[in-house]
Amino acid sequence: MNRLPWRWVLGVLLASAPHGLAREKVIAPDLSQINDGKTWSLINADCDTAMEAGKRVVRLRPRGKVNTPSNVGLALVEGLEFAEGTLEIDLKGKGKFERTFLGVAFNVEDGKTFEAVYFRPFNFMREDNPFRFRAVQYVAWPEHTWEKLRTGKPGKYESAVKPIPDPTGWFHARIEVTKQKVSVWVDDATEPCLVVDRLANREKGKVGLWVDSNEGAFSNLKIQPAK
Repeated sequence: MNRLPWRWVLGVLLASAPHGLAREKVIAPDLSQINDGKTWSLINADCDTAMEAGKRVVRLRPRGKVNTPSNVGLALVEGLEFAEGTLEIDLKGKGKFERTFLGVAFNVEDGKTFEAVYFRPFNFMREDNPFRFRAVQYVAWPEHTWEKLRTGKPGKYESAVKPIPDPTGWFHARIEVTKQKVSVWVDDATEPCLVVDRLANREKGKVGLWVDSNEGAFSNLKIQPAK
């Protein structure tokens, strides 16, 4: 007997969830319009979009010199404020050796004030523990950068990723955002690879794609706000 895809099952479960866990309909922003200046806004970023292997792909890069630390670029969905719910995205870094930082931002006020969950694909398969456990990260700028969190609360706001994705290929991330917590699943994992307490004081803001220092590739963004 054929097994039903886990994402289909997830949709059924959400649809039948109690009122407190209910979700609004899924929003799938049109990535082909990312440069139109109306449905999306870019902050310190440039991007290209194309069809690749049958799916729409955005390559987003921060402006300025490549590999400049904490040089964040954002592509934000206009006309949408996100407080709680689920974010899903397909992402692709640049492999084992090139440093790529890419993910999603939410509760965004501007280019310096946001929460984000992002990945370091070059650390996915590292054998040395200090780096392998720095594969996925939560931050809340400007107060809670990765440097401050790693120094003040080491190992609490970053983690290894399980199952381990191919650092040269596409992987899927699902981020659940509640008032108190952020939880992150990768690919078909049944358990989250990261669960953290939220650190921002704002209740809601814009949402979109996030890169730092280098280019990242994105596809299939889905936003499912909570009611």
